[in-house]
This record gives sequence, C-alpha cells and structure tokens, in this order.
Amino acid sequence: MKNSLRNAVLLLAVLLLPVMRALAQVPATDTPEMADTLRQNGKIYVVVAVIAVVLTGLLVYLISLDRKIGRLERELKD
Repeated sequence: MKNSLRNAVLLLAVLLLPVMRALAQVPATDTPEMADTLRQNGKIYVVVAVIAVVLTGLLVYLISLDRKIGRLERELKD
C-alpha cells in the first residue's frame, strides 16, 4: 500500500513538473484585463451573482443530501 501511494505521488510529480515549468514561462501582467473590461461595462456584478447562485445551489444540495443520509442512517439503526 505504501509503495503504490509513493508511486502515485511520484508519477503525479513527474507529470506536473513540466506543466509547472511551462506556466512559469508565461509573462505575468500587472492588471487582469478581463476584470477591468467587465468592471467598466458593469458586468462584473453579473459574474459575481452567477458565482454566488452556483455556490448557494451547491450548499443547499449538500445540506439536503446530508439530511437524507442522516435519515437513512437513523432508519438503519432502528
């Protein structure tokens, strides 16, 4: 088990190392241009609202799933 975990971590490191080196060569800009454009057009609020709705939906789904699992666990105990 330890050897397979170690092999998996080593394989992941070997596969990610070239990607990380390639990303390090990309020139960094001082300001994100897309965010500035969205902010100027007032559409940044739409992006924030969509992200908030998606995260809220995920949270509600997880809470309902937890309740269902809890109910099933109680039924199995009884």
